[in-house]
Amino acid sequence: MLPTDLLSHRQSGESIIPLRLKIDAKNLEAATETINCFQESIGKTQGELDGRLLELEGDSPDYRLKRGLAHLLKGGFSTLEVISPLEPSDLRQRVFALSARSIPSPQSTQLTLETVATELSQDLNREVFSHEITTGLYADLNENKILTQFDAPTPEKLLHRYNLSQVQGIFYRASQIQINAHRNDPGEYKLLFRYLKLFQLMTYIEGDADHGFTLTIDGPTSLFKPSTRYGLALAKMLPALLHVTKWSMHSTLQTKDPFSGVLKTGKFSLNSECGLVSHYPPGKPYDSMLEEAFASKWEKLKSDWKLEREVDLIPIPGSVMIPDFRLVHPDGRVYLLEIVGYWRPEYLQKKFAQVQKSECDNLILAVSERLNLEKAGVNIKDVPAKVVWFKDKLLPKSVLEVLE
Repeated sequence: MLPTDLLSHRQSGESIIPLRLKIDAKNLEAATETINCFQESIGKTQGELDGRLLELEGDSPDYRLKRGLAHLLKGGFSTLEVISPLEPSDLRQRVFALSARSIPSPQSTQLTLETVATELSQDLNREVFSHEITTGLYADLNENKILTQFDAPTPEKLLHRYNLSQVQGIFYRASQIQINAHRNDPGEYKLLFRYLKLFQLMTYIEGDADHGFTLTIDGPTSLFKPSTRYGLALAKMLPALLHVTKWSMHSTLQTKDPFSGVLKTGKFSLNSECGLVSHYPPGKPYDSMLEEAFASKWEKLKSDWKLEREVDLIPIPGSVMIPDFRLVHPDGRVYLLEIVGYWRPEYLQKKFAQVQKSECDNLILAVSERLNLEKAGVNIKDVPAKVVWFKDKLLPKSVLEVLE
């Protein structure tokens, strides 16, 4: 996404209108030039890349556009690495400690570098050269990081990402968002709700899969203290919404007048005909590495129980509950599995309240022993579900013991 200083919005009455680039020859050329600049800088330092990008900007009046394109390429398509035979801070300690024993001179400097290179060659069991010591000393500075890989997008893809990022920036100052997800394929709802869960957004949900859902999401400026992190999480939700076929959205924004500094209320609306393109995969995301690791281990398990990712929505007052997995046995038995890993107290309270409201009699809760349920005000004995405890990793065998 784009930082605030690279966002371009205009206001018409109360409506906020973000900049949207046309996919035309002029903009495609600008995107192509920026992409080529990155491709030509593979193996070079970030400082050298930034120098090329500055030359590309020149004195052009559309410098903010070019900076925005470069920012997206650097953040989403580039791999910038610290190249050093040792952690630069540790390397500096070695070199400076050794150099302090001699009188500064070009000869002693070279001798110090060669000595450290010899020591590291023995420690790392490979030949280390003195020039690697020189380049590695301050390799952790941003300008010295090396562009080791660049997955070049097409110019059209880059422009679509730019347009999406401009709209995402709207939500940095949202106080409330209401989404009407009209009647769609149930799988689309599940994907959207999983992303809402993944980004930990505070959402009130009404409706059902047959008629559609209304989602009311609190924005970062509605919190007791505005949260940049929450605003970014809210912005990340938009690409997930684009996978829903039919929807409309209305947002209330808190914007600051650039001249007077006075806060003003703004409005922003969007719908499924907006023409924005999502870069999120249409598949089902895992909410955590914990879930992904569990699913991977289950695939290697020899069991009649089948682990399914596609899970039905469980309606509860004011929301829906989406268990992480469904376990199905050939004899017809079905259980739902919800993994409760590392969450803040307010989310633990919400999670266990959902379990109680669901009145689901075939639910299994896998709960981390690291969670302080007592501090969160949760009494596990009051939870109407089977419970599996785990430490760092949830093992399939632990779940099977409960099933059998």
